[in-house]
This record gives sequence, C-alpha cells and structure tokens, in this order.
Amino acid sequence: MQKMEDPKCCFAELHELIQTLEQSTNWNGDPLVKYEGFWFPLIVIFIAQSPLRTSNPHIVVPFLEYNIYRDHENPDLEHIPNPRIFSTHMPFNVLPDSIRESECKIIYMCRNPLDHFISYRHFLLKKIIKEDVEPLGIDESFDMFCQGIQLFGPFWEHVLGYWNAHLKNPEKVLFLKYEDLKENSTLYVKKIAEFIGLPFSSEEEEQGLIEEISKFCSFENLSNLEVNKTGKLHGIVENSSFFRKGEIGDWKNYLTPEMAERINKLMESQLEGYGLKFKNKS
Repeated sequence: MQKMEDPKCCFAELHELIQTLEQSTNWNGDPLVKYEGFWFPLIVIFIAQSPLRTSNPHIVVPFLEYNIYRDHENPDLEHIPNPRIFSTHMPFNVLPDSIRESECKIIYMCRNPLDHFISYRHFLLKKIIKEDVEPLGIDESFDMFCQGIQLFGPFWEHVLGYWNAHLKNPEKVLFLKYEDLKENSTLYVKKIAEFIGLPFSSEEEEQGLIEEISKFCSFENLSNLEVNKTGKLHGIVENSSFFRKGEIGDWKNYLTPEMAERINKLMESQLEGYGLKFKNKS
C-alpha cells in the first residue's frame, strides 16, 4: 500500500485500512478507532490522513489536459488506484467518448458569469501573463468575454453543454453552482456523496461527519493550509493563485452597473429556454 502522504493514495484504501483497526465506542456511543495506541473518533482519522493536508487540490485531483495528457498522448492510467478522480476545463462535447458514453460520473461546477470573469482575469493577470507583457485593460478583456473569446470557448456554451447533459442524464452528470455550495455546503456534500453512490449512513450524519468534511474542504480552511500558501504547481503556477477571495459578489468591486447589465442581458438571451439561471448578488 502507498504511504498516506502520497496524494495519489485514494480514500478507498484509507477506508480499507480503517476497517482493520480495533474499534470501540465512547460514552456517547460514537464509534472510535485505535490508531498508534490511541483511540480517535473516525472523522479525526479521515481528516488527519487526507492528502489535501500535504498536497494542492490540483495534485490530488489532476487535470486531464494539463497533467495526464500534457506529456503523454496515451498515458497509462492503470497504475492510478481506483477510484480514479480527474478534473478538466474541457467543454462537454470535447470530452472523449470513453468519458461521455461510459458509466463514469461527472460533477460540473460553475459560477455566475460576473464573478467568473473577475476571478479568471485576476488569475491571468497575476499568475499567467509575463511581467514584460502589457495586459489588456478591463474594458477590452470584458468586451472579449462578452464576445465569447475565452479559453475553452464562450462561457454560456460551456455551461449549457454540461447543463443539457445533466438534464438528459442526471444519474451521470451532476450540475452544481458555486453560490449554492457557499450558501449550504453540507447539503451539497451530502448530495455529492449520494450521486457517486457513497451516501452517508444515518450514524455518520448524527456524528456530524458531513459538517466536519464541509469545514475541512471549505475555502477558508484550504486557503490557510501551508501547502496552498507556498510552493508552485509543476514549478510554474503558485499554489496560492488558486485561492484569492472565494467571495460571492466580488465583481461589484471591479465592474460598473452598465457592465453588469450587459452580462445579465447577454446571459438572458443565450440561456433563454434552457431553464438555467444564475444568482448575481447585488
């Protein structure tokens, strides 16, 4: 078995390991496991051994296009232990048939277009664009965004691709919005667990396991971990660049009311008839 500090060590292996540990209960009847001579609540073991403590999330869940296929046209995926979890920015229609037509689960996360634009612009300005390159002004980059000129295609086409796939097959594609997760993370942690076929037991819910996982995986907690404040991903992008503010409605500090109205009208026209709406905190 791989060492627990290895970010590719999956939670399934950790769960199997925990099952081999001596178990008991505390005075409240909550289950405990014995680890290195001490009794701990189950959630303590899971969080203490989480690869997110020692590795950036993009190492734990690597990008298909940036990590897996960047250096190898046909990478050997068999060495990656099950369950294999990957991330991608690719539009749904660009995904290979082996993904779209298989039984693998897809969880899509989107954000309202106003905050999406600001977050994307900050990421490019501070971490990607070279210092000796004059960056585009916000008016020009905003106009390009509204024209659909963006990496991985127009925003509305990207979200509609996964939205329609979700409507067609909700058992395969789970469509989530960042704003909803921020407002009620425990609800969606539970929904994700059910979607991937690993629902929480009533006992785990009573122990507060969902709340503890939500806290551990929150923006506030992950952004304060040392591994996400220092170092670089693949020696290029600073780990801290993936954690800016994580706020809803930060666009108000950068966009004029006229710019916001332009995006809102654009989204109304592009998304009309699809039943998809975004919350733009004003």
